[in-house]
This record gives sequence, structure tokens and C-alpha cells, in this order.
Amino acid sequence: MNSIFDYVFFHFQRLYHLPSPLEVSYGLDGRSRVQITPTSSAFLEGQQPHPGALVWKDWRGTTIPLFFDENIDRPWFTQDNQGQVIVHFDVVASAFYLLSGWQEFYSTERDEFNRFPYRASVQNLHGFITKPIVNYYLEILREAVSLAYGQEIKPRLWSGRPFATCLTHDIDYCQSAWKVAGKPALQQGNLQLFFRLAQQKLTGQDAWFNFSQVAQELQHLNAKGTFFFLPETDTYEGHPNADYDVSDPRIQKEVKRLAAAGHEIGVHGSHGTGSNPRQLQTEREKLPLPVSGNRFHYLRFDPVKTPAVLEELGFAYDSTLGFPEHYGFRNSYCHPFRLFNFKDRRMSPVWELPLNLMDVTLNHPKYLQLPPQEVLPAITPMLEEIIKFHGTFTLLWHNENFSPYGLKGGLQMFREITGFLQERQTGFFTAGEVIFQVR
Repeated sequence: MNSIFDYVFFHFQRLYHLPSPLEVSYGLDGRSRVQITPTSSAFLEGQQPHPGALVWKDWRGTTIPLFFDENIDRPWFTQDNQGQVIVHFDVVASAFYLLSGWQEFYSTERDEFNRFPYRASVQNLHGFITKPIVNYYLEILREAVSLAYGQEIKPRLWSGRPFATCLTHDIDYCQSAWKVAGKPALQQGNLQLFFRLAQQKLTGQDAWFNFSQVAQELQHLNAKGTFFFLPETDTYEGHPNADYDVSDPRIQKEVKRLAAAGHEIGVHGSHGTGSNPRQLQTEREKLPLPVSGNRFHYLRFDPVKTPAVLEELGFAYDSTLGFPEHYGFRNSYCHPFRLFNFKDRRMSPVWELPLNLMDVTLNHPKYLQLPPQEVLPAITPMLEEIIKFHGTFTLLWHNENFSPYGLKGGLQMFREITGFLQERQTGFFTAGEVIFQVR
């Protein structure tokens, strides 16, 4: 149980300006200023993916789930005559269960890409994918500490900004607009569009070779982005990787130009690299400069094997963990967090920057299929949660969706989302900058 408490407490300490020394015990020791009542459940000693029945309890107008408690009639915490505060619910065990990815590690449910599917998650089963439940647990603990120490506990901010935004761009395709958009144009008899796209391709300026356009959009926001380049061109089990060669001098030039302008470069690990450290390292070395961050193609994160791969290769962070099927909080947390090593029962040194929204999620035939005008209203409640907890919003917008030949209305949606964030006074940071601030 010590590893469980240490893991949760580590993240709690990074959210708030806390008293030092801080007396918090996981157990009723009769001495500490804050004492958390541990669960009597043996669930975390086993290997089942999901606990049994959960209960729901109100916290300041929001009903949140508890996985290892039964009697909800008690108050969240009480203070005795000596000033000690007793937390009556095991928010530590519930926080650990969600944040560590326990359900993914022990579940056998996988989709066609060996990903843990949204349909099998407790977030889907109980309808809280857009609520960062772990943040609520830690907020309750913050209130208990505030009461015990008789002082306000203030949140840590982002260089003075109330919340952070990471604008990230996976570079899968930059040579295929002429084919993807040109073929339908030809079939529909739109020869003018077909020949324009073909001419762009022949002159080396495919409509998706648009790094300058993406950089210009970021410049309008006074933001720096994180670009994940995909270094593999061969298909994998019939699935496509990049349509470009990252070693091509033109691509290398663009990578260096983006980096010189202050943008961050990361590697976009190809199909299968989540369980193949040698291949991932080979791809990483194809980039013209050192990189410390990764996101896997198709968000292919193997809950059992991938954390060890990232740790073995010394990555500072990964930013894969979001459900492709739905926006929200895959680990029910709106801040960066450290991965957990279940094999050794310890916290991994690798940070995870949660992915909250991917453009493909909005229009893929298997996903949400939201009309453009419904996107911002749909995601606003999620964004409000991030703002409330001074968290981080990570957006993935592929370069092709800045063009007219990708996601319908893609550029306008990107502008609407980032405009909303600007109005709420976000700070724009690269993924690496965010990780540096929380380390």
C-alpha cells in the first residue's frame, strides 16, 4: 500500500503550494494532522480490471464515484478536538486505480490495434469521461490539509497563467493531398481541382506539405507547437505509416526550420514500436536532432509493454494516452502524470502528457461524427473542468486538417477552439515545456 500512497501523494504535491513539513498518513495513526481512512477492500491485491459496485457522493455540487467505499452517509472529513482531520473515504485507492491505468493493464480487452478500447473503460461504463475525477479526489485532500493547517492552499499555476494548452501536430502525411482529394475530384468531373492538386504535387508543394501554414497559425496565437514526425514509410500488417521519408533533405530542412523557430520536435513512433524498443530507437535516430518526447501512431499504446519501452529508451515523456473514440480524460486526470510500472510496483520516471482531443475523433466514421458547429459546444464542459483545476489541455491537430482537403471545416474549428482558450487566458506551451514545469 505504500507504493499506492507514494504514487498518489507525488502528484498531489505537484498541484498545490503545500505546508512544509506536511503530515499526511495513509491510515489512522493517531498522530498526523491529516489521516486518510484506508479501504478494507482487497481489490488492489488482485488482478481484476474492474472493482465491483461503486458508490457516488456529492462534492460541492458534483457527484463523483468512489470505488472502494460503501457507506456514503458520512461527511468527507471531520476534525477532532486536537485539530487532526480524518478523511473518511479512501480517495487514495480510488485515485490510484484511475491514474495508474490499472483497468488497462489487467484487462484483456483490446481492439484491432491492440489498444485498450474506450467501450471497456469505467469512464464509458459510468459516464465520466469528461470529468477529471482524480483531480476531485486531490481537491478533497487539499481541503482536508487546509482545514488541518488553518491556511489557504493555493494551486500551482503555469508561469502565471491559470491553465496550460499544448498544441500538438502529428505529421503522418504531407505528400498525399493530390491523391486523397484529387481522385474524388476526378471522379466528380472537377478537372480544375484535380489538375491544381497534381500541379502542386509535381512542383514539390503538395497541399499537405504545409508546415509553414501551421507555423503561421501558431504565430497568430503567439504559441509554439510540438510536431511529432513519423520516420517509417513501410506499411505494418497492412496499415499505413508515413507517406514521406524523414531523411529526405526537404523534410530535414523543415524539421530544422521548425526547431529554429522555437517549436518542439518529437518522434511519432510507428505501428508496432510500442512493444519494439529497437525499432523505436532506430526511428528516433532518423530525426536530425535529439528528441525527448514521443507519441505513437494511431495512439497505439500497449498498457503492458509500452511503459517499459519508453523507460528503457530514456524518453522524458509520452503523449499518447487519450481515447481515439472520445475526447476527455483517459486516466481521469487533467495534468501530466508519471506512468506506473505494475511489474515492479513503482512509479516510472516517464511522464505522460494526456491527450484530451484529437481532430480525427470528431469525424472518423467509427467515432463521433460531430458537425463542425457542434464541436466547441460539445467540448466546452471538458475545457471548463481543465480551467477549474488549472490543468493542461492537449490538442492534436494533424497538419492536413489545416488545409481544405482534410477534415471538413478543420481550420475554422481549430481557430474556434484556440480562440476560446485565448479568451480564457490560457498559456500556450510546448509539451516539453509543460513537463519541465511539473518535474
